[in-house]
Amino acid sequence: MNARPRVSTWFQDNSTLVLLIAPLLVLAVLTQLFAGTLLSRIVTVLFINLILVCGLQVFMGNSGILSFSHIGFMGIGAYSSVLLSMTPQAKKFTLPDLYPILQTIHLPFLVAVFLGACFAALVAAVVIYPLMRLSDAAAVISMFALLVIIQVILVHWSVVTNGPRTLFGVDFYTTLWVAVAFGVLAVIVAYYFKRSDLGLKLRASRDDRYAAGSIGINMVNVRYLSFILSAFMAGFGGALWAHFITSFSPYAFYLSETFAILTMLVVGGPGGVSGAVIGTVVVTFVHEGLRQIENNVNLSGGNLVGFTEVFLATALIIILIARPGGIMGGREVRWRGRGPGNEAGLKDAALPAPQPGHTGD
Repeated sequence: MNARPRVSTWFQDNSTLVLLIAPLLVLAVLTQLFAGTLLSRIVTVLFINLILVCGLQVFMGNSGILSFSHIGFMGIGAYSSVLLSMTPQAKKFTLPDLYPILQTIHLPFLVAVFLGACFAALVAAVVIYPLMRLSDAAAVISMFALLVIIQVILVHWSVVTNGPRTLFGVDFYTTLWVAVAFGVLAVIVAYYFKRSDLGLKLRASRDDRYAAGSIGINMVNVRYLSFILSAFMAGFGGALWAHFITSFSPYAFYLSETFAILTMLVVGGPGGVSGAVIGTVVVTFVHEGLRQIENNVNLSGGNLVGFTEVFLATALIIILIARPGGIMGGREVRWRGRGPGNEAGLKDAALPAPQPGHTGD
């Protein structure tokens, strides 16, 4: 007799999650049924981007710290998973100087992706703790420095990465539905992280670190744990991307990709999971559409080199001036009805951007 009220209560309490995932699944089904190869590739990239943006939102959206190093961990996950999933024959041809212990390893795709993400999280766990003590400009600069360090290692560790040259011989495993499954899972993880005790503590330390510390919240520890989860998601997205592109160089994990992923989150609104999803969809389609226009004009003899980046940068500046909180302004999409949990579960998501002196959740 209580089944229907329980379902209704669950829906009201999780309406944000339902309203975000349902359109994504509809988009995936329509792409599978009606889209051509080009649009199918764009939608696949969209769901991979969704993993990366949700991972960035887990840390940046809840801590308020701009994380430039996110794409560096994407690169770590990409190279780690590829080294585990490539056949020994492909490794011998592509990476002839690879360490003997890695030459014979050949793991199933999903196992390699998971281990690649774990390695990215492990690297984050080893190097990131001291940086979690920093805030404001010092934190941003240190995150950018970490991205530079990772980039230099990827470029010059030629035994493992083939250096600045393109790494090829990677098998294609990331189909549309593989990307959809893990993209939806990333949304779920980011959503429930925000509702978790760790997410609440992280936002409390963001809004007022002294008030948070006075009630026993260890700012460094909550930042540290959330960053490890963020790095894991970045590594996972990088591993899926590598098995979709199948050939890439370390330069794919530097400033251009960093700017694209940051733009997706900032445009949508870093304060909420809804902003991450909406920003990813909007910016991915705009970016891919502009890139096609740019390529067509260049092939026909025109000159629009860099047009896509200039347009996105201009749009980002305009949005930051006109609406600093992004499209969603830190709010979550909601079903209009109200029910138990709708007020308590995501109460903070509907609040405006934090003001100085605000003590958090």
